[in-house]
Amino acid sequence: MTTGWSSGNAADDTTNTRGWLVGHFIDQSEGVRSSKDVEVKWGTHPEGDKRPGWTSDDQRTTLVVLVSGHFRVDLTEGGHTMTRPGDYVMWGPGIDHSWEALAASVVMTVRWPSA
Repeated sequence: MTTGWSSGNAADDTTNTRGWLVGHFIDQSEGVRSSKDVEVKWGTHPEGDKRPGWTSDDQRTTLVVLVSGHFRVDLTEGGHTMTRPGDYVMWGPGIDHSWEALAASVVMTVRWPSA
């Protein structure tokens, strides 16, 4: 492991971090993956997987990008169903969210700053 760069597989490297690949909670021994500036998550969700409760964040901006599948994000100000790879939903501080995998899905989430 080097501290200035990293490579690997997102699915493999996130099994012990609930899908999180980059963020303040990644051990500093992981080098550049440990960051106070940004968080990146590789989310693999079976059909029907969902966060039924609302999650709030008053400090960060979040971007969710669909890699594969059919995935819905509900926001306190609306929502969006993603069906094509590359579809995304982005929201700022103070907007609550929940989500549901309408089919087996992979999404990449980016949040900043890492809090």
